[in-house]
Amino acid sequence: MSGIRYVDVGGAQPYRIAIGDGASCDGAALAAHVRGRHVFLVSDAHVAPLYARQVVDALQRARPEIKCIVSCIPAGESAKTLERFGELVRELADFGATRDACVIALGGGVVGDLTGFVAACWMRGVDCVQLPTTLLAMVDSSVGGKTAVDMPQGKNLVGAFHPPRAVFADTATLHTLPDRELRAGLAEVVKYGAIRDAAFLDWLDAHVDALLARDADALAHAIARSCEHKAEITQRDPFEKGERALLNFGHTFAHAIESEQGYGGLNHGEAVAVGMVRAARLSARLGMADDADATRLESLLARFGLPVAVPGGLSADALVARMRLDKKAAAGGLRFILWRGIGAAEVVSDVDGAAVISVL
Repeated sequence: MSGIRYVDVGGAQPYRIAIGDGASCDGAALAAHVRGRHVFLVSDAHVAPLYARQVVDALQRARPEIKCIVSCIPAGESAKTLERFGELVRELADFGATRDACVIALGGGVVGDLTGFVAACWMRGVDCVQLPTTLLAMVDSSVGGKTAVDMPQGKNLVGAFHPPRAVFADTATLHTLPDRELRAGLAEVVKYGAIRDAAFLDWLDAHVDALLARDADALAHAIARSCEHKAEITQRDPFEKGERALLNFGHTFAHAIESEQGYGGLNHGEAVAVGMVRAARLSARLGMADDADATRLESLLARFGLPVAVPGGLSADALVARMRLDKKAAAGGLRFILWRGIGAAEVVSDVDGAAVISVL
């Protein structure tokens, strides 16, 4: 399609990310990833009324024999549960979905994570196509094959690695994205500059207003650059045995905050913004980086309208207890992604709990 940018993800199961206005309306491109005739499309109560019909129509125009059903889940993190997973699997069974079925995730990160996990488990794994409709999902959760659901004890504790067959990031869907969700996605965009690309962070600093105004060219560039970074990392480390852990910069703090708030306070991007600032401050506390770098990161996130302080009412001890259960914790103690300054993140193990509490 004209005006569409492409990012290729290599590795054992390569796939392509299409980025641009109308990417999810190309029925022929979508249908190329449907090997059989069963399509199970999962969306949520906010997104389905806006976009589900056009995706189904585009598919069936290209392949009239395709049988497609749409399952609509409640919007929000509270839907990302084992119970909801079970309901979707039962729907697949009732549909009679075969081994060559295709499961499509149309929505934000919650829909993508949950639907991807369903695809990973149905008949031990069927094809999944990701159609992210939020900025955060476009630059993060739809790419790389991480799928999961939450438990009361923590976020994303049950899941599987299951790379998609393709990703279609239709930037037209960002026109209906609430401002809060746009800002949340920008937190993950900033993360790529923070962990490995100081020049990209400079570009973001210069384009804050354009991105907040949803300038099409600025958003497309930010999405493509973010996806390029994630693609480079995930194709080298698909199962997070090494450098892929760097993508979790700020996330150990963020997941603890989200869990402690019962997934009803800060959204994921907002929690990541807070977490990145805490990680930067912890790096300075441990003598790894200059505190001025943390201040610059905090200032940029604040300009994007993101929170940068731990919400009131949360116990530092309770947050650290959550971190000890986090998937990124190691047997020997707390493990964090910290930095030596902008663009230079690294994994640090056995971090002293008292130092962590001091920055909370």
